[in-house]
Amino acid sequence: MTQKISQAPLAIAQLTTQKIVVLGAGLTGLSCVRYLAKHGLTCSVNDSRDNAVNIDVFKQEFPHTALTLGGWDKTLIASADVLLVSPGVDTSIADIAKQISNNCIVAGDVELYCQNNNTAILAVTGSNGKSTVVSLLAFLGQRLGKNVELGGNIGVPVLEQSQKSLDCLVLELSSFQLETLRSMKAIAATVLNVSDDHLDRHKTLENYAAIKRGIYQQCQTAITNRDDVNTQLVGKAQKSLSFGSDAALDGNFGMSVIDGQRQLMFGSMPLIGVNQLPIAGLHNALNCLAVLALGHSAGWPLDEMLAHLVEFKGLAHRCQLISTYKNVQWINDSKATNVGATLAAIEGLAAMMSVDNNLYVIAGGDGKGADFSPLTNIFSKDVSHVFTLGKDGDEIAAVANKAQIKNSKVTGIEQAINILGNIVKSGDVVLLSPACASIDMFKNFAERGEVFVNAVNKLSGENKTPSLPEENS
Repeated sequence: MTQKISQAPLAIAQLTTQKIVVLGAGLTGLSCVRYLAKHGLTCSVNDSRDNAVNIDVFKQEFPHTALTLGGWDKTLIASADVLLVSPGVDTSIADIAKQISNNCIVAGDVELYCQNNNTAILAVTGSNGKSTVVSLLAFLGQRLGKNVELGGNIGVPVLEQSQKSLDCLVLELSSFQLETLRSMKAIAATVLNVSDDHLDRHKTLENYAAIKRGIYQQCQTAITNRDDVNTQLVGKAQKSLSFGSDAALDGNFGMSVIDGQRQLMFGSMPLIGVNQLPIAGLHNALNCLAVLALGHSAGWPLDEMLAHLVEFKGLAHRCQLISTYKNVQWINDSKATNVGATLAAIEGLAAMMSVDNNLYVIAGGDGKGADFSPLTNIFSKDVSHVFTLGKDGDEIAAVANKAQIKNSKVTGIEQAINILGNIVKSGDVVLLSPACASIDMFKNFAERGEVFVNAVNKLSGENKTPSLPEENS
């Protein structure tokens, strides 16, 4: 990412004389154009893709907005006073970076929002679990009677929330969004965890972690994960609290075993049993602690949050229990698009399993240059058999071989499910947790997850007695 990011104000009144260029014509980019137009401001839009938008539809909605597709317009970029950059656009590439003038303000939609709104914010970043945490946090806020909405990397673009009068905006922030964010003043913010992801853009884990931790400079209370050193505050005295899987000091959140049952804790005070949580696995117990810490920082009563916590249903494709066919848990974790997410899923589920049962994992796809070696130990310790597929499936198979566990190469998820249908036994777990992006075989992680769901439903349907109707998928 270019270092030419300025803290110069983006207040609407100060943009009236600026030449504004929006880079990227996806949902975020178009939300910027729409926001500017509502305030009587014009801009130009540039996207490197030929088919980023339907030109006729664009012109109908934005008749006074210049649109350039099919490549980065160097002349246009060089002339910009303000560049509003969509998260998916890497401004460090030569076609963009070399054109940005020294006085140009480079920002994103969240920065534009924060410079023009005073809504209370709770902010969440991290490699894994962000969507679960922000969704649960917004759910609890709404159950407490507060006007709470989601924004950022989930739901609608944040600028589409700008006209609403909210008690709190819960922001999910990716590393890409954090690169162009400097003016947020959140009540509290957390880095849930940090693992290899997006290194094709961020180059090193250290750089990626530093970008994530930048969120702490823009909040009153920093909430860190004691289990992950990469989430810790570095060299700055700041109000903070923490969560983790260990026992917690007073004023912090953790876990303890009481009468043989693992409990979420606030200091020495038991909150709720892990087995009572609505989402499975120890990694999701940590997610619940992060939610409670964020809500507590905002002044939400712990007892009221706990009363509604058990009502949460979880999110699709995130350790989602699909079926208990054959008394086996068939779990869709297609959103696990990196190694850290798969590690968390395996660790979280294995901790709840009997030693006599087997954990089967389906993994593979486009690893985007990730290092799969961190899976070696957990494969060896907790996984019985790995089914590999996709562009980098062979790399995961190599890790399984090193871990000395069974592995099978399959052409697709359906083949793996058909094989598993014949070998699983009561108490086993089948987990789709690819540790990879989906773009080599699917449109997105959601389509990959639906293929898994449909295959499991087909398997269970095929084994029903013929007189019964087949389940809908």
